[in-house]
Amino acid sequence: MEQSAPHAGTGGDRAPHSLRNSLSVYLCSELESPGERQKAGRMFGAVVVGIGTAGWVRIRDMLAPQPGSHAEQLSVRGFISRRSLDTQQGVGQITLEEALSRKDIHAAFVCTENVAHEDNIRTFLQAGKHVCVEYPMTLNYKAAVDLWDLALEKGVVLHEEHIELLTEEYKILKREVEGKVLKEGTLHFTGGSLKPGFGFPGFSGIARLTWLVDLFGELSVTAATMEEDSGNCIKMTAKLVTCENRPLTWIEERGPGLPRAKNINFQFNSCTLTQTPPAPRGSVGLFMQDLIHFSAKLAGQVSPEEIQREKVRILHCLELAEKIQQLCQS
Repeated sequence: MEQSAPHAGTGGDRAPHSLRNSLSVYLCSELESPGERQKAGRMFGAVVVGIGTAGWVRIRDMLAPQPGSHAEQLSVRGFISRRSLDTQQGVGQITLEEALSRKDIHAAFVCTENVAHEDNIRTFLQAGKHVCVEYPMTLNYKAAVDLWDLALEKGVVLHEEHIELLTEEYKILKREVEGKVLKEGTLHFTGGSLKPGFGFPGFSGIARLTWLVDLFGELSVTAATMEEDSGNCIKMTAKLVTCENRPLTWIEERGPGLPRAKNINFQFNSCTLTQTPPAPRGSVGLFMQDLIHFSAKLAGQVSPEEIQREKVRILHCLELAEKIQQLCQS
């Protein structure tokens, strides 16, 4: 995920056969056990991996969860960092080996640089721990498929955070778009330069791609280009089409001093939207909303249909991002 923030066609329906047909295994092995924990009133111990913005917020939210929510069943047991650090918000540092072996640690929150997500996820899944990871979970599509297969094999939850879908502005935008017939559209994101380790812009900016997929459904990539200059400025442009062959353009532009902004131009048969609707700040923080959703999965309180929709969407976006990268580098 972008730590600076407080934060060839492809298709989700074409996910590998093993993914499409593993839902019954998931329900038996992953949902029943956490559900039993909930009935017994047991807590889920958690470790936070990486103490940047997201990691710090994860600790804060577990120490003060939303009253009455499933997040109250999570208890932070420690954090892991490459650096030797003092206690963070009263939580002590532990080693990776300790986190993997302790019986009172059931879940890991992976909040490292994007390039380190895959290895951390695999390590905790292999140890039978649930994983919540900041987007993107991997920097290539096949690795994500393999990790989800591993989660299914181990009977644990693998959850990728997408707080961009939880913002009030996005919820209003989605209601505005619902039922309208798209003619064409553009989503242009600008922001400051990213530190090393966040990957190709198609992956580091996958939140914007997720917006487009969630709004307009399955997409295909038709073209993509990347412009770079010596001033550490980059501009990625991806041409996409919907299932109805309606064109969409996604531009991801980053450089020193660029303001963080999302500019839209969605043309419909009935109207044109040129700005995201103004929206008040929600009463529950974005990371807290995601924490509640993850903990509800641990408690077996999220429907299998919703879990499967999330998985299909996430894998579809990762596959699109990989195709965009291939076209930019060809």
